[in-house]
Formats: sequence, C-alpha cells, structure tokens
Amino acid sequence: MSGTNGRTPVGIDALLERVRAGYRRIEVQEAHEAAHTGTALLVDIRYAALRERDGVIPGALVIERNELEWRLDPQGSHRAPEATGHDLRIVVICNEGYASSLAAASLHQLGLHRATDLVGGFQAWRAAGLPVEPAAR
Repeated sequence: MSGTNGRTPVGIDALLERVRAGYRRIEVQEAHEAAHTGTALLVDIRYAALRERDGVIPGALVIERNELEWRLDPQGSHRAPEATGHDLRIVVICNEGYASSLAAASLHQLGLHRATDLVGGFQAWRAAGLPVEPAAR
C-alpha cells in the first residue's frame, strides 16, 4: 500500500462510476435545447488541437481543463464573466465524455451543484448533426 495513505487504490473506471453517481449526466439533445433556451452554459474543456481539428459548438465557452475551476468559481478572482453564481447550470464538454465527468465532479466540490457533463462529449454532439463551427484562430 505504499503511497496510498493506507487506502486501496481506485481504478479510473471505478472512479468514473463513483463521480457519475453524484449527478445526472445530460444527452446531446437536452444539452442543445438548454443552450438554445439559455438555461445552461456549455463549457468546452478540449485542448486547442482538438478544437482546431474538429471545430467548436457555437456559443460554448472555451475553458481548457487546467483553468476550469479558477474560471468558473463564482467567488474566484479569476472567474469568467459567465460564472454568475453557484446555481448556474453548467454542461462540461470534453472530446468523448470521460474527462468532463471528472471536471463536473470537481465543480460540484466548489458548490456548483448543477454542473453536469455531456454523455459522449463533443464527438456525440457532432455525430448527432448538431451545430459545429470552425474554431477561431
């Protein structure tokens, strides 16, 4: 048990299952409707090379994963203007819907209790034929 502080290590699949049990994930059509009606903020956490390769969701706020908590903490000094309060409904989007689950769980720890993530990520959005535009250079 060296390096685990006496705890049994958890594999990533078990960790994903555990964090996803803490909130309801969202499907692409529901995410599209929520963004369209202004009832949710879509947040794209993919890195630049993926956005440049595949495009972006129109209207989604781009915040790379390593800045997410700082930019979305409503009490933070580095918060984005869109981070208006702890009741904000945030839909985190990564490439395929794995890293976004961990990111949403992290946002819950900051008190953003309505944070969720997109099942299947950006690739599911694109496969559903929902709007995508080229990334700004």
